[in-house]
Amino acid sequence: MKVLFPVFLIATVFSGILILNTSFRTVSDKSKTTMPKEVNAIIDQSCFGCHNTDSQNEDAREELDFKTLDDLQKVRKITKLKDIAKVVEEGDMPPKKFLEKRPEKKLTEEQIKILTEWAEKEAKKLIGS
Repeated sequence: MKVLFPVFLIATVFSGILILNTSFRTVSDKSKTTMPKEVNAIIDQSCFGCHNTDSQNEDAREELDFKTLDDLQKVRKITKLKDIAKVVEEGDMPPKKFLEKRPEKKLTEEQIKILTEWAEKEAKKLIGS
């Protein structure tokens, strides 16, 4: 009986560790990005053409793919959202070279504000969760 107790105790602890480890691995930290209609419309108009899975612009697609944004792990997604806010606010997106051929894609000050606030809000929401 004295020999069985340590074996039972070790088996129980080991089983508990396996169960907890499996539970933590299956929990995803991915969450859906909330994209209001006005944000979606701006992205469709000026961003999505280059920043999507099907884009021929490989560099833009690799930098940011709106189709797979929700598939990113939490930290990576926060980084992407902060990057969106930064490049839009600084006027780096859409790029000036792109706008030479497609001036209608240029963001207005209001659109810049909407996108920047949205991206920052989404990043903060993820940080707080």
